[in-house]
Amino acid sequence: MDNNMSTTEFEDLSLTEDPMEEWLFLSSESASPPSPSVSREEQPEDTTKLKSKLLSAWNSFRYVSAWSLKQKSKFNKSSPVIMLGKTYVLTHPGDREHFRRSFSSLLWLTYRRGFPPLPGCGLSTDSGWGCMLRTGQMLLAQGLLLHLMPPDWSWTSNLHSVKDDIDLQDSHASASSDQSQRNGKLSRQLSLGSLLDRPMVATHRRMVTWFADRPSAPFGIHKLVDLGKSSGKKAGDWYGPSIVAHILRKALNKSPDLSKLSVYVAQDCTVYKEDVSSLCEWPGSDSATFWTSVIILVPVRLGGQELNPNYIPFVKKLLGLHSCIGIIGGKPKHSLFFVGYQDNYLLYLDPHVCQPSVDVSKGNFPLESFHCKHPKKIPFSRMDPSCTIGFYAKDPTDFETLCKDVTEALFTSKDTYPIFIFEEGPGPQEETITVSTDLTYIQRKSQRKRLLTSSSMDEFVLL
Repeated sequence: MDNNMSTTEFEDLSLTEDPMEEWLFLSSESASPPSPSVSREEQPEDTTKLKSKLLSAWNSFRYVSAWSLKQKSKFNKSSPVIMLGKTYVLTHPGDREHFRRSFSSLLWLTYRRGFPPLPGCGLSTDSGWGCMLRTGQMLLAQGLLLHLMPPDWSWTSNLHSVKDDIDLQDSHASASSDQSQRNGKLSRQLSLGSLLDRPMVATHRRMVTWFADRPSAPFGIHKLVDLGKSSGKKAGDWYGPSIVAHILRKALNKSPDLSKLSVYVAQDCTVYKEDVSSLCEWPGSDSATFWTSVIILVPVRLGGQELNPNYIPFVKKLLGLHSCIGIIGGKPKHSLFFVGYQDNYLLYLDPHVCQPSVDVSKGNFPLESFHCKHPKKIPFSRMDPSCTIGFYAKDPTDFETLCKDVTEALFTSKDTYPIFIFEEGPGPQEETITVSTDLTYIQRKSQRKRLLTSSSMDEFVLL
């Protein structure tokens, strides 16, 4: 084992194969396999309700907070942590506290139970099947934080405490007076920050309501499931990262609260710059042209059945860019939201915690369940090759910087085909999304290799 790594590798209980879940789900069929002559639509309603109740009961037990949050990851004190374009040196108390605050300020959107039933199925929880939708919500939420909040904003509720809850491998406590003075100075800085940040509290709370578990929420589970129908998906199905990217685009296009923000989804691993400009530019008075901020989502596949290790350095470089808002992916039937890395471990937020639904109609509804205080890590080797990478550009200058930085990050090696590219012109006029196929083409320069990927978590053709 590498001495620079954590002494105990984090094991997520919910990553293991679960025969009970497989038995309950039965590939979204009935609890007892129907005869060939009975279609899904003809199954008795009582049987469907029984299956839903059994599944909900099992998942509510499996993903309760005490189980899912049982273990914490250790961090290597001698290696920096890179998270969404920022570097944190954990041996420095100020950096360690800054990392803790920054991580806990990310919106954490998890399984919920007890929300209004989803139309057409009666499900009142997404536990066991909605993890990719939840990580998609977190990806969009990070873009909204950059769009609506000032730089270095942090959630004010946790600023009253500077308690260090990050476990460092082989760390040693220091009781020196110099250390105490630094901690005292940090406490005063946090108190001042809390006062200055108060005007953003209402914006933060309003943004949380957009992801609430109710039909009226523009980015809530009800809206996302409804928009997924056009892609052949329904409540209880497994969603892939490319499908979720298009669902997020449709959701934001329908949101009246964000008229100055757009979502662009790359086609065939290509960002067409002219299409982005056409999406973002809009005419104003006196022949002036204004720019709509944009979230760019790039569905990619980084290997065949498993992640190609040649792509790990590129993933690290992308997570180190200020424009990056994270990556949604994970493992088949187990999606995670990747926000950074340390050494050969990805840092992530996990949606696999089933929490009670929060009534956001109350003026002072609790926010604690929408923020996670404990970072988790997973080896790069366990990352599924199917994923969607997100970026944010506030204006044309930001977009050009994004294009330049990403291109430099992806074209540093001549031996590996880039994850995705930028093209100056427009893309194909007709947008096509392959919803159901078990073939993927992995391109290496001018060669294509046909691979079976029926067990993959997604179904698009790329690289």
